Amino acid sequence: MIDKNVVKTLVDKWLEDNSEKGYFLVDIQVDDDNKIVVEIDHKDGVVIDDCVSLSEFINDNLDRDKEDYELEVGSTGLGQPFKVPQQYVINIGEEVEVLDKDGKKVKGILKAVDGSNFTVTVNEKVKVEGKKRPVKMDVDHTYDMNEVKYTKFIIRFK
Repeated sequence: MIDKNVVKTLVDKWLEDNSEKGYFLVDIQVDDDNKIVVEIDHKDGVVIDDCVSLSEFINDNLDRDKEDYELEVGSTGLGQPFKVPQQYVINIGEEVEVLDKDGKKVKGILKAVDGSNFTVTVNEKVKVEGKKRPVKMDVDHTYDMNEVKYTKFIIRFK
């Protein structure tokens, strides 16, 4: 079986050599059948030519004669949960959906990221003293990335 750390070292080397492009690693998976899946991302999206370049780099540095494998290099899927902190950072200002550890789902604008914490501004009804009915207001909710079930970008078609 191909060692995931070997693949990670190769990906890290390619990312370092191409640092001006601004890509970052999201995930690497290697299953028992030697199917390797590498996910990268970029604040402006992933260019297919760069996926091809990374794929060729990995192929050039692994020996198929020694151990056969299947390789897939691509970007993270739209609407998929965030896996690394950089995905939070590149989506500041975008609408996201968060499912917290208690099972409460909120939709709002990703406002800020600080370390492993992030803040989402949600427009919700709030009881205001002196008012008969709740009033819609923007309320900030802060979460720890490691304590939410998922956070994902919301796709809107206009």
